[in-house]
Amino acid sequence: MDHFKQIATFVSVAQRGSLSAAARHEGIAPAMVSRRLDALEARLGVKLLQRTTRRLSLTPEGAAFVEDCQRILSELEAAETAVSARGLEATGHLRITAPAGFGRKYIAPLAAEFAREHPRLNVSLDLSDRVVDLLAEGFDCAIRFGEQADSSLVRIKLGESLRVVVAAPVYLRRRGQPGHPAELAHHLCLTLGDGTGAGSPPQRGWTFTIDGAPSTIRVAAALACNDGAVLHEWALAGLGLAWRSLWEVGDDILAGRLVSVLDRYAAAPTPVYCVFPARKHLPLRVRLFIEKLKAAFADDALRLALGASTGSRRAG
Repeated sequence: MDHFKQIATFVSVAQRGSLSAAARHEGIAPAMVSRRLDALEARLGVKLLQRTTRRLSLTPEGAAFVEDCQRILSELEAAETAVSARGLEATGHLRITAPAGFGRKYIAPLAAEFAREHPRLNVSLDLSDRVVDLLAEGFDCAIRFGEQADSSLVRIKLGESLRVVVAAPVYLRRRGQPGHPAELAHHLCLTLGDGTGAGSPPQRGWTFTIDGAPSTIRVAAALACNDGAVLHEWALAGLGLAWRSLWEVGDDILAGRLVSVLDRYAAAPTPVYCVFPARKHLPLRVRLFIEKLKAAFADDALRLALGASTGSRRAG
């Protein structure tokens, strides 16, 4: 129990930026907060916080440790809720934000189902590719891709998203298959962007793993659009190669409408998280929706769509 209190106090200090703020939040004396931190650092044998009279900051070890601690505390809280909240009904207003394409395909159906399961709950889903400030704009949780810079948010990993280069069979018959990312310079590439550029066609980077290291290849845009769904349609129409997420194009690969190429050079998958502001008491509606997300993303079909091997028609 002492170990758990030490960890909870460490997370509280990291989130609030001072011992006094953490002490007020936990209802204990600042001296007790300091003793718990000292005991935790002594037990682990590492310095987690740099403390001076004027400021407090996390050490590199502390920054890494606080992420794991936040996740563990969140999962423990969710586990307690799952046991104690059976039979309880979520109420109020749940506000969710997610990337447009992914949210439309996967989060929107889950949000609608969740609303049906909790008829006294209002659910709002914002689909946007911008990074939303959850606290400032009043959102309960967000779906985000990639590592998160904001350490004030708790994150739960849902899965990983793999990107692949795809083209329609008709395009590959006409132009041939690239055997190496460097050969993209000789192909028509469909890129994400507004298509505006001074003087020369816009350049866009596609990421690969080459010789065991990540490498970004600059590709010239034969066609560019700021809507990924349009790039998908252009690829299906045989207009060029597109670098798209497997969750978006997986069904087309399985059906033979698209073929993925350069698979041996695929970049490492991007983690997919549900993130939410750290709170002492997370509202029941948020806890239950997070549990629903975790259950849905544990499903084999969704894991396959995100990036596991599909056994589909691939080349390269």
